[in-house]
Amino acid sequence: MTNLSVNINKIATLRNARGENLPCVEQVAQDCEAFGAQGITVHPRPDERHIRYADVMALRPLVKTEFNIEGYPCDKFMDLVLKVRPEQVTLVPDAPDALTSSAGWDVAPNMELLTSLVERLRDAGIRSSIFVGTDIENIKLAAKTGADRVELYTKPYADLYPRDPEAAVAPFVEASRAVHKAGLGVNAGHDLNLENLEFFHKRVPFLNEVSIGHALICDALYLGLHETIKRYRDCLK
Repeated sequence: MTNLSVNINKIATLRNARGENLPCVEQVAQDCEAFGAQGITVHPRPDERHIRYADVMALRPLVKTEFNIEGYPCDKFMDLVLKVRPEQVTLVPDAPDALTSSAGWDVAPNMELLTSLVERLRDAGIRSSIFVGTDIENIKLAAKTGADRVELYTKPYADLYPRDPEAAVAPFVEASRAVHKAGLGVNAGHDLNLENLEFFHKRVPFLNEVSIGHALICDALYLGLHETIKRYRDCLK
């Protein structure tokens, strides 16, 4: 079974545009769960341009499924996640001013850092996931950090899918097999949507979880949040 975790960053972006509390991030998170989401993802950034650190604190007692916090592991981020203790922390290599995640970790030069971070998370009882591409040797190194899972960066798949679905998914099939062989769980995310998700799910083995935000929230503007989550869940059956 592959779980759907809904990234609610874009809800916070819309709220912040007016400086009030509409839409309410906490209520949307609860609604997503009520409508069938099996997890809630947030990605707080240092400039708090969407999800704020205060949002993360407020969401912790409300999220009843899986709470996944992703972000670059600066001191402030690590202090936050160790205080909040979500079910999962996804470590991403974003620069502080990054518009969105654009690449996975190059593990070799960051091995010491990632290993120490994974150890801190494990000691706090938090599952760790490392954001990576499909390079097999890099995945093997990620496994050596002691991480519980990796999250495969799926933008290359989404970009190629309209032209050649089989070529687009092939590296992810091999990568997922390599992750599983190394003893880790497999997550995936970035630019997955209603057009490409079902094919990805059918082809990629051992897929534990997908995290989807931007496309899902865009679809909800037309379909409504309840119907949108249902359709994404249907893609994962």
